[in-house]
Amino acid sequence: MFRFGLVMAAVVLVADQVSKLWILDLMQPPRRIEVTGFFNLVLVWNPGVSFGLLGAGNPWQPWLLSAFATIVAGGLLYWLHTGRHGRWTALAIGLIVGGAIGNVIDRLRFGAVVDFLDVHAAGWHWPAFNVADSAIVVGVGVLLLDAFLRRDRESA
Repeated sequence: MFRFGLVMAAVVLVADQVSKLWILDLMQPPRRIEVTGFFNLVLVWNPGVSFGLLGAGNPWQPWLLSAFATIVAGGLLYWLHTGRHGRWTALAIGLIVGGAIGNVIDRLRFGAVVDFLDVHAAGWHWPAFNVADSAIVVGVGVLLLDAFLRRDRESA
């Protein structure tokens, strides 16, 4: 399962970086492209973490956030390598690790993360996000769902 998790991380990392290169090329000069009534493409530079938290823009911040994300990714890979995990756990860890590394690359290259997916509906407007963010959220969801389902199976 370790190899499967690494492959998933690589797929997410490549998809994330390719999509960001594409959006950086497409959005010069920066603009908003309306795709549907609830989805736009935008170019947003996020110096913080999810939803712009910790976005103060201190010069050391990208390095600190990158170090933290790298340590978390390393810890998840160690956990995957040392345990006996099923396919769902390996998938989830691969998604999280690939997304985390994709955003680390942005922080180290640009000092901020490239966000470009903009969703809004019924008066709600979510902060812009990217492929890496999506993979992290889905990975955490799969990891939680797998843990709850496994607990239910073990208690039955």
